[in-house]
Amino acid sequence: MTLDGFCDHTAIIPDDEMHEHYNQFMRSGDVALYGRTTYQLMEYWKDVVENPTGNKPTDDFAVSMDRIPKVVFSHTLKNVDWKTARIAKRDLKDEVLWLRNQPGKDILVGSRSLIISLINLGLVDEFQIMIHPVIAGNGLPLFEMISDRTVMKLVKTKIFDFGAVTLYYELSGK
Repeated sequence: MTLDGFCDHTAIIPDDEMHEHYNQFMRSGDVALYGRTTYQLMEYWKDVVENPTGNKPTDDFAVSMDRIPKVVFSHTLKNVDWKTARIAKRDLKDEVLWLRNQPGKDILVGSRSLIISLINLGLVDEFQIMIHPVIAGNGLPLFEMISDRTVMKLVKTKIFDFGAVTLYYELSGK
């Protein structure tokens, strides 16, 4: 997210430190949830696995992205060709409740629309957000259409050399 609250992957400049961070983050989960738009952006990493860049942090992130099972929520996408991806068979609430009942690690959510929906459903336990030192000026606001007041407790921060900060929150009362 940018300093002014927008989700825009084109507004940030990823570096090795960021890729290392997200490589580790991807390994903390057993599944990643995506909406169609973000999923299609993430398909970029399939090509990096097949044609490595030669940059270890970037290539390692691509492998982590390739490895993690992905569940895609879409009304228009009917199939996916990434071996580790599938289209959700249930609605978001039922899929997340089903996944929560499975043994394993965390459920990661990588799409703005799903984050908003899951906050509104009360199904977010922990929230991690990396704020980049960029003012985008416009775009999609992360916290648009939140239906109720949502209180979070800051439990950890991580500051990056390139100027970003990740804030780790637990949602109060959840």
